[in-house]
Amino acid sequence: MSFVDRILALGSPAACLRRAVRLSELGRDAEAFPLLATAAKAGIVDAQYRIARCYLQGIGVPPSSTEAVRWLKRAATNGSVEAQVTLSSLCIQGSIAEASADSRGEAADDLFKTEDPPAGPDFAAAAKWARMAATAGSPDGQALLGYVLTCGPQEFCDLEQAHDWYKRSASAGCPQGHLGYALSLARRGTDAETLRQIAEELRLAAAGGLGSAIYLLAEMTQHGRGVERDPAHAAKLYQEAAEKGHSAAQLRWGLKLMEGRDVAQDVVMGESWLRRAALSGEPEAAALVGDLYARGGPLPPNYTEAAIWYRRAAEAGHVAAARALGTLYFLGAGVTKDKDEAARWLRISATSGDPASQVEFANLVKRGAGEQKDQESVAHWFSTAAQSGDLIAAFNMGMCLLNGIGVERDEKNASIWVRRAADTVPEAQYFYGRMLAEGRGLPPDLKEARSWLTRAAETGLADAQVALGEMLLNGRGGRRAPARAVDMFKKAAAKDHGGAMFALGAVFSGGHHLPADQDNALRWFRAAAERGHGHAQLMLGRYLIGGLGGELNREEGRLWLERAAAQGIPGAERELAAAAEIQKAENVEPSEQQRRL
Repeated sequence: MSFVDRILALGSPAACLRRAVRLSELGRDAEAFPLLATAAKAGIVDAQYRIARCYLQGIGVPPSSTEAVRWLKRAATNGSVEAQVTLSSLCIQGSIAEASADSRGEAADDLFKTEDPPAGPDFAAAAKWARMAATAGSPDGQALLGYVLTCGPQEFCDLEQAHDWYKRSASAGCPQGHLGYALSLARRGTDAETLRQIAEELRLAAAGGLGSAIYLLAEMTQHGRGVERDPAHAAKLYQEAAEKGHSAAQLRWGLKLMEGRDVAQDVVMGESWLRRAALSGEPEAAALVGDLYARGGPLPPNYTEAAIWYRRAAEAGHVAAARALGTLYFLGAGVTKDKDEAARWLRISATSGDPASQVEFANLVKRGAGEQKDQESVAHWFSTAAQSGDLIAAFNMGMCLLNGIGVERDEKNASIWVRRAADTVPEAQYFYGRMLAEGRGLPPDLKEARSWLTRAAETGLADAQVALGEMLLNGRGGRRAPARAVDMFKKAAAKDHGGAMFALGAVFSGGHHLPADQDNALRWFRAAAERGHGHAQLMLGRYLIGGLGGELNREEGRLWLERAAAQGIPGAERELAAAAEIQKAENVEPSEQQRRL
């Protein structure tokens, strides 16, 4: 402090304040602060408010929220409207909160907590200070009081009072008042005149530079509500709000740039704005950035980056992102493959009500992923998704009931669920046909079974083609049609269906109302055996040992019989024993045979 300032400090507090203001204007805040302190301690309200701002912003003194609030409260109590407004705003933001009142005299001045930030907004204190400022005629205080009465806890809510305070604030030209009044009008009606009035209030608030008002005006302009529809002008408003840091506007502006809607397309800049929105806490933006990396573009997909953004969105509650992240963990794309982690994210998405996630989660749990309690809830998830109209889930629910997965086995109820899905789901048509053919859960009806299997087979389902082929071959549920049966078997065999290959081998081996063709039978038995079909391995061994189909190879035939026996195929052990006898007889010396004769 200079000599002059020391002399002033001993004199008039008002002179100290004037000198402090002058020094502050010159940027000499450290010199101004002691003079402000002198004036503030002398009870000058303006000095008390100014010294509080110094502590809040760290101007000329290290910042201290405790000291700032102490001086703000003194100034506010002494009638400083600016201090009252500042205190109310800080309480709403959760930056400070009033402590429990006590009766310790001067110590009661310290009504606020210390440097540790409070858990959340202190609406009681905010309402007190805002009402003082509002009653004194402060437009900012009126807007703040309107906000507390609108957005505070139930005990503070009074929408009619809030509407009146917002209206007063707006009438005084306060941008926050215009914004609050517009939102209050929106709660009252959506007729043409009200919408026009809302748009006008938002225009006035936007002129005051409020990002939220600019964004809302952009939304109304985009859709032509209260103003003439003008997507190009809306795009400019989105950009303006985005540049002011409004995260939802950043999302909209980024999307417009990405898609080239109403503006020149700029994918790079669009992605940049989506990133900003995501980093500002917009889950939808984070999910979209994840989609960009997952889909790829000029470059291959980057699943590692996709997983990072999906996680950000999923942790903020984005359902589709949780599902996408679960899928990445299931596939091991961009992250370590982890079925339990996949189940965790799919469970979150399923619990949020996404039908596709419910089905995927239940299917994953059926494969052994997730927690023990998840195993018991498989049927619940399929049932939940099915009741929302998911027919694949209805089919899976039927399978749970049919096989007793997560629920007591109930074939009758299973048939109801499978029938519900059978109208559009080929797998359900196939299983419903089988249930009718086998009389599982409902009376057997071979004709109806054949009809459902035909529908499923026509969609290209290999299992259904084989099952229908069997019915056509044996005349079950209708006339016998061997040639059509062979056609069904060949279609399924083309899809690498081992059972279809075995069936073709059996058909060509003879006795099925078609000419025998042992060469063809051998070829199909071999194809099916090589795919692990146990009965085909038995037949191939028999053919090779007996030289059927023009190929004699008893050693190879024995190996195929051993494979069939290892699978527990009936008759394989007996065939092996017979083959051993043949081999033993062939290895006896001729002279010894003669002696035996």
